[in-house]
Amino acid sequence: MIDRRVDVIATTVSGSIQDWGKVKRITPLFREHGMDDVRLHVAESHRGAREKACALLDEGGRILISAGGSGTFNSVLEGCCDSGLPLSDILLGFLRKGSADLIGKVLGMPDEIESAVRVFVDSIREERTVPCDVILASSAGAGDAPRHLVGYGGAEIFGRIPYFTENRFMKYYKGVLSQFFGDLGPFTTGMTLAVLEKLLKGAWSGKRTWRIKVDGALASENTYQALILVNGYLGPELPYSSAPLGSGSIYLFALRDLGVRRLVGQARSARSGSIVKDPEEWGMESYTAEKSLVLESDSGDPFPVNVDGATLSCREAVEFRIVDRIRLISRD
Repeated sequence: MIDRRVDVIATTVSGSIQDWGKVKRITPLFREHGMDDVRLHVAESHRGAREKACALLDEGGRILISAGGSGTFNSVLEGCCDSGLPLSDILLGFLRKGSADLIGKVLGMPDEIESAVRVFVDSIREERTVPCDVILASSAGAGDAPRHLVGYGGAEIFGRIPYFTENRFMKYYKGVLSQFFGDLGPFTTGMTLAVLEKLLKGAWSGKRTWRIKVDGALASENTYQALILVNGYLGPELPYSSAPLGSGSIYLFALRDLGVRRLVGQARSARSGSIVKDPEEWGMESYTAEKSLVLESDSGDPFPVNVDGATLSCREAVEFRIVDRIRLISRD
């Protein structure tokens, strides 16, 4: 088989200090395994990664590998969608160099660069892929432009996490945290800060009531501390759904507002995954949508929605629906 062109898009805004050293070794390692048409592209931002992905596909590329965290991966996915090409024609890979690289782990991609490149070479040559649903998140009000995602999303506390992990100092903030606490360091810190913010503001801020609509029908109306959405199994860090990424369904897990005294325990159990063992104790509800999932707010104030580690600003409501499917490069 003649090896096809492979384009690797790496961002300088993701990963630990050690991870940044992986980038310059990517192309030589591919060449060691006989793949010479591998091109490395470095982007300074997630927007740059999105634009580069679209441009590379316009030039004829069909195999893209994202070298970063979930934010970089989602930006490359957005570039795939921007290109207008059928997503079935594209192979998308996740080289783990960032924070909360959950999909990369689910796909069986090693963190060690030599092993990861070896897996990519074998998987690309044999076209080992898994189908993954692409979800479109859009605001019913005057919010941001719609965004695509393939991993996780959410609102309330979960929606505030990117505010802390995607700030203007993120390159160094995330790099240092990841160096000392592993690839979930920034994610864990962001969640902790979001919980603390909720605790501090809880005394004087009003509570937002949410209406959850599943496939057009009202499923719940309540106040929630966190609304967590996934499109399948994302590993032990977010073990809420056991479904494959291409199941054709959207899964929502909502933590009811049980009061500030229970909030820290709820957040801890949600982060560890132990909440699935006793959902009633921690006020967790679960919903499955096949066509659309709508989170509707009773307030006219804007609210942030987490879209795979990025923020989508919404008003009135946000709708999630599956719009396409893409092939992700997998170890197995």
